Amino acid sequence: MNKTLRAVLLTCAVIVLMVGSFGGGFAAGHFIPIGTTSAPGISTNANQGGTPSELTTLFAPFWKAWNIVHQDYVDQPVNDTLLMQGAISGMMNSLGDAHTLYLSPQYYTEANSQLAGSYAGIGAYVDTSGKWLTITKPMPNSPAEKAGLQAGDQIIAVDGKDVTGMLPETVHQMVLGPEGTVVKLTILRPSQTAPFVVQITRATIVVPSVTSKMLPNNIAYIQIATFGDTTADDFHKQLGTLMAQNPKGLILDLRNNGGGYLDTAISVASEFIPSGVIVSEKTGDGKITPHDATLGGLATDKSLPMIVLVNAYSASASEIVSGALQDTGRAKLLGVTTYGKGTVQLWLPLSSNKSDNQGAVAVTIARWLTPKGNTIDKKGLTPDIVVPMTPADVKAGNDPQLDAAIKQLTIP
Repeated sequence: MNKTLRAVLLTCAVIVLMVGSFGGGFAAGHFIPIGTTSAPGISTNANQGGTPSELTTLFAPFWKAWNIVHQDYVDQPVNDTLLMQGAISGMMNSLGDAHTLYLSPQYYTEANSQLAGSYAGIGAYVDTSGKWLTITKPMPNSPAEKAGLQAGDQIIAVDGKDVTGMLPETVHQMVLGPEGTVVKLTILRPSQTAPFVVQITRATIVVPSVTSKMLPNNIAYIQIATFGDTTADDFHKQLGTLMAQNPKGLILDLRNNGGGYLDTAISVASEFIPSGVIVSEKTGDGKITPHDATLGGLATDKSLPMIVLVNAYSASASEIVSGALQDTGRAKLLGVTTYGKGTVQLWLPLSSNKSDNQGAVAVTIARWLTPKGNTIDKKGLTPDIVVPMTPADVKAGNDPQLDAAIKQLTIP
């Protein structure tokens, strides 16, 4: 399928601090090229700005503000590109939907490329839904991990600039930068009374989307970090290797997975569900479009017990798979309630050709439903078996959720 037409299920709650990218995600959406349609030009002359005649009166205050900035602002010349981007961003934000927003050219480029699995940055999953940009997990052997960052660390300043009161997404943009560059982060750690500064050199980070192994007691374990370009094929191959060893139980780990491509999520779910609806999209007019399982799944036999590990950062595509497996009775969910990202966005480029990247807008157009018709937006999926993981567990290297899953699968 053409990548520009592929639906994407990501959440901006869990992102990876890379060069303009977010590895845990964005929103559920479809990449659709605009074709020959382009954004109107912006000019300091309201009569030459491309404003449609029927909107001239409506846009008069905008052009007046534009002229005031160019004529009276103290620091000249102003950056017209940033003014234009800020105007689009403000328009999207005015809708009051966290997942309808403007994607800058750099952000949009890396949002696409990050699903390929190679990044440049500090290598940390972060949460942008709170007051500050918060580390949820440093990636193994990443600059973030080597600098000692931990889950729960809050970024309160970037390169000495206080970011209190700034949107976490804005702070995220400040942390981004190319390989080899240095960023100084002021960290507030809940377990410490005073903030401290860490200096991190950004690097190229390669993250496999699928990893797997056999655990003791003949339990198969397979983890998906993101639903990317090669995930479906990698998952099928690695699951085949595991199934060839006749496991007594199977663990699918979707913790800290913020999403990816919809077709990849359907392919993964279809490895365990032989037929029927995996997920449906419901638009504002009430129309429901189902997405069915594909044939050829390797582990559709329900006699093989299965546990799916989830946490508060399992979102979008992860919730699609988890919800389908839970609703069909193919697997039990273990962990804590998932993030709750259940809307669908259109990702629309703002230029007519790839050589002229003007960024994109993401616009919410629908909600998705589990096979039983449930929506999880803003409430998430409730695990069948609730097992929390504390910061102390993470710091000590313990994994009570995985331990509980293994115990469940080995009970006679």
